[in-house]
Amino acid sequence: MSKLSIADFNQLMGDEMPWALDAGLSLETIGAGSACMRLPFAAGMLRPGGTISGPTMMMLADALMYAVVLSAIGPVPLAVTTNFSINFLNRPQPADLIAEGRALKIGRRLAVIEVTISSQGQVAPVAHATGTYSIPPDRPL
Repeated sequence: MSKLSIADFNQLMGDEMPWALDAGLSLETIGAGSACMRLPFAAGMLRPGGTISGPTMMMLADALMYAVVLSAIGPVPLAVTTNFSINFLNRPQPADLIAEGRALKIGRRLAVIEVTISSQGQVAPVAHATGTYSIPPDRPL
């Protein structure tokens, strides 16, 4: 069972990350060490050539990683990204992006997360990201 509900995470986004709500990010599901997030398509996401920009996909992946970490440890605002890597696999169509993430390991001080991003209507994923989050030592266990 997740230590954070969708409503709790949305409240945290509104209070601490208003840019995420401005971008349209919405958490669709959350479980213990897993989550799914949607980013609705907007024309401002496109780069030359008509594809969704890399920074847009990176923002989605990192925001989802945060949700995955908090699903496992609870509302700890100072859990922060310490490492992030992304591979762009296929050209995304101008459509909603859907990110699915899961925890590979949640330790006392570090969490390792994996995210797959898909473009709505495409079968093959468009990006794969991994990241490490630092978990503050003073969090409740």
